[in-house]
Amino acid sequence: MENVAANINILGQFCGKRDLMDLTSEQLQKVYRITQADVMVLFGGSILCGGDILADAMKNGIAKKYIIVGGEGHTTETLRVKMHAQFPDIETANLPEAQVFAKYLEYQYGLKPDFLECKSTNCGNNITYLLELLRKNRIPCKSIILAQDATMQRRMEAGLKKYVDDHVQIINYAVYSAKIIVENHSLVYEKEIWGMWDIERYISLLLGEIPRLSDDVNGYGPRGKGFTAHVEIPSKVRNAFGELCSTYSELVREANPLYASK
Repeated sequence: MENVAANINILGQFCGKRDLMDLTSEQLQKVYRITQADVMVLFGGSILCGGDILADAMKNGIAKKYIIVGGEGHTTETLRVKMHAQFPDIETANLPEAQVFAKYLEYQYGLKPDFLECKSTNCGNNITYLLELLRKNRIPCKSIILAQDATMQRRMEAGLKKYVDDHVQIINYAVYSAKIIVENHSLVYEKEIWGMWDIERYISLLLGEIPRLSDDVNGYGPRGKGFTAHVEIPSKVRNAFGELCSTYSELVREANPLYASK
């Protein structure tokens, strides 16, 4: 069990990329020599705590413009159900992810993002529709903070890298950093994270990422489907994935064609 937990954490740390220790102006200045990014984007695939990450950033002036991106995808119904359960006054039925988070920001903090993108259905068109929104509204974007569910953060970065050059500074800040430990012979989270996936769903999401991130005929990289830029996967991560697959092969998540780009 200790080895299983260690392998889950290896995948979690690899997928849940954070380029800053904290999302503060001080960290932006220290790492990137800027005090404010041009744009910050929260993606709707995030768990509930992503709303708090965006709210804190808005209150602290981390970016010039704030955008929430997300229509309906494989995590949307979970978001709707969990948000409404926590806040019964927030009606979420049939709403796109971006509107669910926007309602939460207004209800809990009295904040409104600058833009919502509500058409996208997957990580690929999350990015293309975001770029379309930026172009349409003539929003300067030399630096952009991406905040996504930790399981999908690295893929989101790779998706954006496919379309922008090195003049755009991509700053990753996964909305949580989870650690799995063994307690009473069971896998548990070391600390509570608001809205966090149950353990099995978290493992499934992580296992689904490695085949997608792989730059081979079956992956999403240039040698495969061409959805993302190349991602280098360290041998340590591949080994952890292989060992977990031997235990949890039934949890490797296949892409749902319902949410494929049209």
